[in-house]
Formats: sequence, C-alpha cells, structure tokens
Amino acid sequence: MVTELKCGGVVVACTFDHRVADAYSANMFLVSWAEIAQSKPRLSVLPSFQRSLLSPRFPTCYDSSLNDMYVPISALSPPPQLANSSSNDPIISRIYYVKADQLSSLQSLASSNGRKKTKLEAFSALLWKTIASGEDASGKISKIGIVVDGRSRLGEGDDEKAKIMGAYFGNVLSIPFSEKRSGELKERPLSWAADAIHECLEKAATKEHFQGLIDWVEAHRPEPALAKIYVGNGKEDDGPAVVVSSGQQFPVAKVDFGWGKPAFGSYHFPWDGEAGYVMPMPSPRGNGDWIVYMHILKGQLELIEIQAAHLLRPLTCDYLNI
Repeated sequence: MVTELKCGGVVVACTFDHRVADAYSANMFLVSWAEIAQSKPRLSVLPSFQRSLLSPRFPTCYDSSLNDMYVPISALSPPPQLANSSSNDPIISRIYYVKADQLSSLQSLASSNGRKKTKLEAFSALLWKTIASGEDASGKISKIGIVVDGRSRLGEGDDEKAKIMGAYFGNVLSIPFSEKRSGELKERPLSWAADAIHECLEKAATKEHFQGLIDWVEAHRPEPALAKIYVGNGKEDDGPAVVVSSGQQFPVAKVDFGWGKPAFGSYHFPWDGEAGYVMPMPSPRGNGDWIVYMHILKGQLELIEIQAAHLLRPLTCDYLNI
C-alpha cells in the first residue's frame, strides 16, 4: 500500500505471513522490490526456495528440551480467565530511539562481572528486569525470548550450503527463552539477567539445535505448533513475557525505489496475545543509534517509560530530520 502525505512524502507498506517468511526473507523482498523498481539489470540477492535445505534427518533425532520450547496447538489448554486480561490492559505499539553511547554504557554495565555481553543481550536484560518489576508480576515467573536466525548455523561446515542458506527465502527461526522469578529479577544486578539470556542463546545458536528443530517439526507433522513463550503455561504463577527480535539487519538504506533513501523504516507486529514483541533496528542516521519498536501491554509500556525514560526516548520528526 502506498500513501502520499501532504508534505510530499510517501509511505510504502506491505504485509507478510510469518508462517511463510521471517523478517530476514522480508528484508530480501523489500530490497529486491526496490531494485526492480529502479530497473537494475540484476538483483543483488537471488532468493533460494530450496526446501530440501531444511530436510529432516532419518531417523529423526531431537533433544527433549525442544518440548519445553514448542507445543502442538492441540495440546494447548484454554487460557485462564484472569482479572488482568488484555481487555483491561490492551496491547499497544510505540517506537523509540536509543543513543549509541547509552547502548555502550548499558553493555558495559551488563558485562561488569567480567563476562562480555552483546548490546542486544544487555538491552534485553534491562527490558526483562523492567517488566518483571511491576506489581502484577510480583511472585510470578517472568520470561524473555530471543529470536535466533538459523541460516548461518545450518550452513556451518559446508561453504556451498552456507552460501545458499544466505539467500534462503522462508522461515528459519527459533525462539529460545529464559524464565526467572520476578522477585529474583528485581533483586539481582543487570549482569545476572544478561548472563541468563546469554546462556539461553548459547544453547540455541548451534547447528544441532536447528537440525533438531527441523526433526521436531517433522515428528509432529502435519499439526501446526507454537513457541511456548507466546502462550504461557496456563498456571497461576505465569507472569509477563516478552520476545526480542533483533532487526539490526533491516536494510533501511537499501530500500530505495528511485526517489531517494527512506527517512525511516520499521516493522509492525499485530500480535493479539499478552506476550510482548520488541524489535531494535538500526537508526536511519547510521550513527549507531537504535530505533526500538515495541508492541506490549499498556501497563508494561508505562512502566518502561517511567523506569527507562533516560534510555528510551519517543521517536520524533526532529530526530529523523523530517
């Protein structure tokens, strides 16, 4: 959809189904679309649709831990009727920016125990501690999931497959998650929460994990399944949950339809569940700042805006220079 603004600008939007394509694939599509619009002689990346790249092993073999991460839809219990339902606490979307120097400071703080953390791990740890500090979360189990792309992992040890996987169009994601008591998250330092996230990612960012996930899906065919972090456990101690998906590969500068580079680009995740979704993306300024899209419960968002106001600033036209 194309919307022309009174100022002369244009907003270009499209939708995609996550059951068919992940954000990595959507990025390839957007760049290819822009290149075709400019009548370029060849696409920078020719997409691969070789589904055989994700073939299961025979016999299938997967670690039982995957049963803790994913669940067939038929095994889901009806959600409990809680007083704090999404009708009372709606899920809303907002966009912020984070300065590069503050990200570096946050990373240093998360690494203060001598264990090096990434900026994503540090930011996710702060987010996790913040949503766990709410009154509604007291005594409950809070969860955070980090989306991991399996393309580079599945291509390990095979240069040819690695090259093809880099152009694979489809869905090659896993969502490992960590869970802790909210009270413990409030009391412990940022580095402790970052350690838990780091350990969670280490277990999933491997070739064996993704090959096992392919085998798990094959073993449960044809029934669809969901990542458990999105549906909770249905128990009384089930607390707040959020999924963080790194959008650092979002190619804002490359999506040029011929009238210049975009002033801004973002994703929108219209999820109706109570698990939040957060995506940090590179700023169009190209200076190391982050643009952070949030789609979470209103109460959690208000808590974040109070406790992390020094870090997350509302995105404005002045910041984007438009």
